[in-house]
Parts: sequence; C-alpha cells; structure tokens
Amino acid sequence: RRPRSYRSLSTTTVATWLAARWWASSTGNVVFSAMLAVGLISGTSADGIDAALVRVDGQAGDGLRVETLAWSTYAYPPAIRATVLRIAAGEPTTASEICRLHAAIGDRFADAALAVCGAAGVDPAAVAVIGSHGQTVWHEPNPTGDGPLAVASTLQLGQGQVIAERTGIATVFDFRPRDIAAGGQGAPLVPMVDQLLFADPAEGRILLNIGGIANVTALPAGAVGARAFGYDTGPGNMLIDGAVAALTHGRLAYDHDGAMACQGEEDPRLLGRWLAEPYYQLPPPKSTGRELFGPAYLARCLALAERLKVSPPSVAATLTALTAVTIADSISDAVLPGGGFSKVIASGGGVHNPYLMRRLAERLAPMGLSLETSSAYGVDPDAKEAVAFAVLAWLTLHGRAGNLPAATGASRPVVLGVLAPGRAR
Repeated sequence: RRPRSYRSLSTTTVATWLAARWWASSTGNVVFSAMLAVGLISGTSADGIDAALVRVDGQAGDGLRVETLAWSTYAYPPAIRATVLRIAAGEPTTASEICRLHAAIGDRFADAALAVCGAAGVDPAAVAVIGSHGQTVWHEPNPTGDGPLAVASTLQLGQGQVIAERTGIATVFDFRPRDIAAGGQGAPLVPMVDQLLFADPAEGRILLNIGGIANVTALPAGAVGARAFGYDTGPGNMLIDGAVAALTHGRLAYDHDGAMACQGEEDPRLLGRWLAEPYYQLPPPKSTGRELFGPAYLARCLALAERLKVSPPSVAATLTALTAVTIADSISDAVLPGGGFSKVIASGGGVHNPYLMRRLAERLAPMGLSLETSSAYGVDPDAKEAVAFAVLAWLTLHGRAGNLPAATGASRPVVLGVLAPGRAR
C-alpha cells in the first residue's frame, strides 16, 4: 500500500522543490517534510551492496529522526567482485572494461534498491530519493607525481543515471568529488550523519565503523559544526580478511567469529614492524583505502610473517591486534586530548568478530572508554553506512551541506553529489 505522505518526484518537481528548499535554507526559513529514502553502498571489501530503506523526518540539525524500515546486503556476482578487486588493486585494465563495469554495477545497485523496497512492502514510486555511494575503485585525495595529472581524485563506479532509470527514483550519486574539489579528502563522509544522529548535549561519544577500513567520528558533548571531526584510522577488516583467504588458499573468505585468531598468539615482532607504517602517524584529517592497504601491502605483510616463521593463526591474531591497536592509539592521540568522552559506539562488519572486539575493549578500558554497538541506539551496525547515504541524499535534496570539513579537510561545507532525476511521468 502506497503511504499517503510520500510521492515520487518528476523532473520538474525536483527542480522546483530544490529551488524552494535552497531559497528557504538561505533565508533560514527551513521546514523539511518527511520522506522515504534508500541508501546504497559497497565498501572496500566489495563483498556486496548494503541497501537500507529509511524514513527521514525533521530538521537538518536538532530533531532529525531516521527510522530504518528495511535493510539487507545483496552479493555481487563473483565475476563483478573479482573485476572490482583486480582494478582496485591497480592491475592493468582498459577504458572499455571500466565503462562496462560502471554500467553493470549501476544495474546491480538498482536491483538492490528495488529489492529493499520490496522487502519493506513499499512501492518504489513512494520513495523520494536514492543516495548511492557506489563502488570505490580508486581514491587518491592527495596529489601525487608531477605535471598536469598531479591532482587529487577519486572514482566510484555505479552509474547513477542507470539507477534512476531502472528504479524511476531520483538518485544522488558521486558524493566524494565535490568535497575533494573543495580541498578535502572526499572521506570520511559518514561523520556528518553521525553528528546529526548521535550527538548528545551532555555526553561525548566516539563513533567507530569497522569495515574494510576503520574510521572514527568524535562528537564532543553538544557537538555542532567544527567541534565534531572524523578520519580513517587505517585497516579494519581488509588485511585480516585478505590474510585468512590467502592462508587457507581460498577455503575461508574471512575469520568467522575470530576463530583462527583465537588459535594463535600475537607476535610482537610482526606487530612492531607493521605499526611502523607512516600512515598511522599522520594527523587528521586523513583517509585511506585499498590503494595503500591492498593486495601488494598484504603480500609484504605475509612475506615478513613467512620469513619470521609465524604460524597462520598467529598471523591472523597479529593482524587483528593491528586493527585494534591502531584504532585505540588514534583515539588516544587525536580524540581524547579534547576530553569529555566516555564511550565508543561501534558499527560495521568488525563488530561480529568477538576476538577483535575483545582486544579493542581491552585497549580502550584503560582510557576510561566503554565499547558498545550502534544497535543500542536503534541503528543496526550492518546497516549504518547505507542509512548514512540515504540521509546524505536527503541533505542534498534540501540544498544542505553533506560534508564535515573538520573530518574531510575541505575548505568549506559543500552540497554533495550529482542528481539524476527520476523517470519522467
């Protein structure tokens, strides 16, 4: 049954509505209506598309309410995942292959959006907007090299126009480039949503997402504007998953429940060498991904472990410790000096690894920080990033900034993304 309070947007309606919202925001006379939105993202592990259907209501500040109606993860076909991982690893490709992959991923994202609407029993025509992060295959926010190509850049595949046409729903996509154009890292973008949904007037909170890459958002009590900030700490599950797959010759794709790590012991020689990675010493804002911590990096890690004759379970244990230590140390160095924090609220696939969560809790406890998951606040840990991109699309539709300059390093707040209008009616 189509909810009476939601309607789809034609091309004309989108343009008129955006103009009205922009005028209202510029005059400070902002009254936002409730709407249904879908968020889509595939992370650095490229193991599938996370999709969430949410109802967003309230102001782009105090009073924002987000209700998750349905969410799920939809696996890529093996051939698409293999191609994504190969290209993201920097292996040779062609313009034609990237072009086809761009369209194919758009198709899969459209399928995921329609499927999550179906799971909730919602007519896609009742959804106002889709926010699609797409699939990152390259992220280079700091210019490298010389000459005219020494520019900051990022590339997320999954054509937004394909998603809009297949679903009939207005789609916001290509979120990162606008922040990079404003001098930012293009990531992390979730801190803006963390601030809207989790900031508390009386309690300082640290939001932690452990996906392929781990990132944190620091929300001082009553955090608004520049007081909140975030950054990528380094690898989350990426190196652990890659090592387990390599060490088991593909029998396992990841360390289920941390079972392999539990059978080993952390090797201080390995951990010390791995902690020497210069990225960990960089101050925020900073972001990273498969470009640094990808297959070539993992191969060097495993080669060192082999030379030191470290057993596979102990390699898994030490890589898991690396994630826990780099998260905790970065919080100690970059967040705690501000004072007033008492808890870390975790989300992402890493929360399902009890060995990782135990090691992390042990590192955080001496700092006076407890560790819990976002489920305690009504947001499923597995759905949080998809929910975030639904909210970011909602902000874009209302002409509101979606980046947090203190997290990305941008020179100013900017409206994120490109809008592909819904199907003409």
